[in-house]
Amino acid sequence: MVDSLILILFMISGAAAGWLGVDLLPRAMLAEVDNPEGLRTVLGGFGAFFGLIAGVFFGQLRRSLMRQVRSMPTDLLVSRAVGLILGLLVANLLLAPILLLPLPWEVVFVKPLAAVLSNVFFGVSGYNLAEVHGRTLLRLFNPSSTEALLVAEGVLQPASAKILDTSVVIDGRLRGLLDSGVLEGQVIVAQCVIDELQALADSSNAEKRGRGRRGLKLLTELREQYVRRLVVNSTRYEGKGVDDKLQALTADTGGTLLTTDYNLAKVAELKSLKVLNLSELVIALRPEVQPGDEFQLKIAREGKEADQGVGYLDDGTMVVVEGARENIGERLPVVVTGALQNPTGRIVFARREPVLHATATEAGSHGNERGGERSTPPASKRKPRASR
Repeated sequence: MVDSLILILFMISGAAAGWLGVDLLPRAMLAEVDNPEGLRTVLGGFGAFFGLIAGVFFGQLRRSLMRQVRSMPTDLLVSRAVGLILGLLVANLLLAPILLLPLPWEVVFVKPLAAVLSNVFFGVSGYNLAEVHGRTLLRLFNPSSTEALLVAEGVLQPASAKILDTSVVIDGRLRGLLDSGVLEGQVIVAQCVIDELQALADSSNAEKRGRGRRGLKLLTELREQYVRRLVVNSTRYEGKGVDDKLQALTADTGGTLLTTDYNLAKVAELKSLKVLNLSELVIALRPEVQPGDEFQLKIAREGKEADQGVGYLDDGTMVVVEGARENIGERLPVVVTGALQNPTGRIVFARREPVLHATATEAGSHGNERGGERSTPPASKRKPRASR
């Protein structure tokens, strides 16, 4: 509705400019025109056409600005607004002497042209300067803030917004990251993610319905806990799927896409977007297991190969143990022989630790018993001592 109204207003303004612009033409040129009303109609049509083009351009610019405003931090928004106002103020102060100059009728159009160009130039300059150096104002309003001082000096970079993928919301580990303080900055939930979670919650499949409801419940709880930090972006981007829309939102906001989808992370990296793969973060934080490490492991199930058992470490890493297929449910001492790292996780290979000490002790005790029997023959087999 707003876009249509903008186009209509621009077309009417262009048509009126073309219709009334005939009066600004030189009189010598008007004297050569046989049909002034036809000239007005033609110029009005051209004005409406160029007004339509300007309206389309202005509508796209308005939508882009609205997307940035919705996801922009408050301090940056205020600094940009102040920079734009100061730029326009400087432009109008410089224009005052020019507008008061008496100019001939033939070059009177220089005044409005200079007004438009100067306002655009100084307004854009003030906006850009505020975007780069606007955070220095934090020192003026709060000089005792160490964080504001570091940001103003460029030593500390402001935290980027985190755009959540549906997989991260369903995963559930987002709460732990926020509570621990690992994630900084605004947390943005796109409208397409909420729509996808709602579709999952309304699914006839019980598993999908459970995941969708769990994701919506988590977002509701986080919204109550982090009131202003969690932001819902209601902008509806065009795209084939949720992945394309999330990439467009990440590009517009300059934030970091948080996901557990390996393919989405790689496509976003290919487009030079900031990505944080939660699966890779979890893998990087796991404790290192080196070949030769010994520990107790409970065998949970059978392995794929013959005579293999499978157990799990405390962090969820799968351990494949050779020769443990018959020991399911038991806790065995194992020795790590190697590890395999892949994009989806890590697999540790181990073998059963041989129990040699108990076997050697038992063998030694049996040998001593047999040796004692040989060294002390029974009394019935002893030869009688010869009498003297």
